Amino acid sequence: MPDTLLETEDLAAGYNGVPAIRGLSLSVGPGEVVALLGPNGAGKTTSLLAMVGLVPLLGGEVRVLGAPLGRRKPHQIARSGVLLVPDDRGIFYGLTVREHLRLAGRKADPEREAQVLDRFPVLRNLDSRRAGLMSGGEQQMLAIAKALLARPKVLIIDEMSLGLAPKIVQEMLPAIRDLAKEDGIGLVLVEQHIELALSIADRGVILNHGRVVLTGAAGDLLRDRHLVEAAYFGADQFADTEGTLAG
Repeated sequence: MPDTLLETEDLAAGYNGVPAIRGLSLSVGPGEVVALLGPNGAGKTTSLLAMVGLVPLLGGEVRVLGAPLGRRKPHQIARSGVLLVPDDRGIFYGLTVREHLRLAGRKADPEREAQVLDRFPVLRNLDSRRAGLMSGGEQQMLAIAKALLARPKVLIIDEMSLGLAPKIVQEMLPAIRDLAKEDGIGLVLVEQHIELALSIADRGVILNHGRVVLTGAAGDLLRDRHLVEAAYFGADQFADTEGTLAG
């Protein structure tokens, strides 16, 4: 298995020709979790959308298994193994769990579906329930289960904890960590809970004003909260340079 599944190099992307992110370089390997953090408006969601072809690149490159994605369409990028779970979860409130899983699978694969449902056993008891009647946590499990049916190489999750109770978040994040490790999936995670995200991540990348201002091993970032908070809230020492914590 390759050392790097997904890599961005000096990535710039934005809207109407105006970059919202600049110079983003990160990589994720098999079984690795990379937390992409930063305040509101830092460019986190734009970064994820650029990785999957939903926002045009204005510079730099995205590579999957070493191959540049170039100008591939979003569905082509998905077929290459890079899947996004958006912050709105991408589910249809009028459809049942069974209907969602049927739509997500490209072809009938009972073995894969059983493996996915083993990850989220609560969904087995909700087979005929419409998504609009499910709790936020159940909807998020369904969104991730849909993505897993396609056997992704890289799973990108935007704001997994959005709208969820803290107790649910504390249960789901470690499950995501186990998923990445056991299945060898590279995971890029945007998360508003800094400590929880870093507690299950291997590395952290902090964005501010569309640029990377701090990177490092997650454990090092957790131990140096002062530096993380300075980067997160835009202290002067991070205005024009990128900091790195080695670990």
